[in-house]
Amino acid sequence: MIGLKGTLNVIDNSGALLVECVNVLKQKVNNGWGSVGDEIVCVVKRARPVSGQTSSSAAKVRQGDVRRAVIVRTRKPVRRPDGRLIRFDDNAAVLLNNKREMLGTRIGGVVSADLRMKGWGKIVSLAPKVV
Repeated sequence: MIGLKGTLNVIDNSGALLVECVNVLKQKVNNGWGSVGDEIVCVVKRARPVSGQTSSSAAKVRQGDVRRAVIVRTRKPVRRPDGRLIRFDDNAAVLLNNKREMLGTRIGGVVSADLRMKGWGKIVSLAPKVV
């Protein structure tokens, strides 16, 4: 459950390391709380430093940028249809552009299998492990 001012780790190679949620983009069914597979608007709080001689494609985001992201892991337990509860050690997200495409080309961590049911199959296919 991610709400306003919630912080998430970024697990793609877009250049961001830590983001802070400022809005949850979805229907008003859960009073502004986001779960796995929900789209959010976030601010980049920490990013990898940009060196002078690298190309502009190396770091796609900078500190202070406002971006969209999709939640891929939460500390709040999520109940699966078979009754199991799935909980992760941290909150994590993958950054998106305005066309709902991934900014990064790789994913560096475990993602939830619930993403496939919510229409984020591209993220699931790039992830090294799906739980």
